[in-house]
Amino acid sequence: MELVKALLLGVIQGATEFLPVSSSGHLVLGSYILGFKEQGIVFGVMLHLGTLVSVLIVFRKELLAMMSAPFQWLKGQHSEDTKQFLLWDIYVIIATLPAVVFGLLFKDTIELLFTSVVFVCLMLIVTGGMMLLSKYVVDRGRPVTGLSALLIGCAQACAIVPGLSRSGSTIFIGMLLGINRETVARFSFIMSIPAILGAAVLNLSDVLNDPPQTGDLIIYLAGTVAAAVTGYLAIMLLLDIIKKNRLQWFGYYCLFVAFSGLMVLYIIH
Repeated sequence: MELVKALLLGVIQGATEFLPVSSSGHLVLGSYILGFKEQGIVFGVMLHLGTLVSVLIVFRKELLAMMSAPFQWLKGQHSEDTKQFLLWDIYVIIATLPAVVFGLLFKDTIELLFTSVVFVCLMLIVTGGMMLLSKYVVDRGRPVTGLSALLIGCAQACAIVPGLSRSGSTIFIGMLLGINRETVARFSFIMSIPAILGAAVLNLSDVLNDPPQTGDLIIYLAGTVAAAVTGYLAIMLLLDIIKKNRLQWFGYYCLFVAFSGLMVLYIIH
C-alpha cells in the first residue's frame, strides 16, 4: 500500500511542480488525505530530483547552449546567440539569489508551514487569484533583464512556502513586467534547476542523519520515476497552454482545491 501512495505522490509532484498549482501545496494536502504523513525529507528531496530530470530533458538544447556560452565568449565567438545565452546564465544566477537567502534565513519557519493545511489552502487561493488575473495582463514582448530577473527571483523566493506556486508566481510577475509569456515560462523552468538543487543541498544533512532503509528506498525510487515522467508531460502541457493564454484554467482549479481542502479539514475536525 505504501508503494501505491508513493506512486500517487510522485504523480502529484511531477504534475504540479511545473504547472501553476503548487506542488508543495498538493503534497501537503495529498499526504494529509492519504494518511501518508511520514514520507519525510528524504522522499521530498527524491521527488524534487525526479522533476529535475524532466526539466533537464525538455530544455537540454538550451541548457547545453548556456553551458557552452562562457567558453565560446572566451574564445572570441561573440555572436548574438552566444551573448544571449551568456546573459541568461547571469540572469539565472541573479534570480536564484533571493531564494537562497530566504531559504537559509527562514528554513525552520518554512518547515513549520508545511504542517498547516489551512495555510496551504490560503496560499492556493492567492495562486488561483494570480492565474485568474493573468488573462488580463498585456504581453508587451519585453526580454528578460537583470532587474526583471531579480524581481522574478523574489517571486520564486516567496513561493518556497507551501501553496504558493513557484511557476505561477514567477510567470505572473514576469508577465506583469511585460515579458513575453513564452519567454518568461522558459526562463521560469530553467531557473527552477538551481532552486531544486539548492533545496536538495539544504536538506542534505537531514538526509545523511536519517538515511532511508532498503525497503523504503525502493518505494522512494518508484515515486521519483513517477515524478520524472509526469513532470515531463506537465512541462509540455503548460508550454502549450501559455501559447493560448489560458492560465486562468489553473486559477479555477486552485480555488477548487483550496476550498475543497478547507471543507475536508472542517469535516474531519
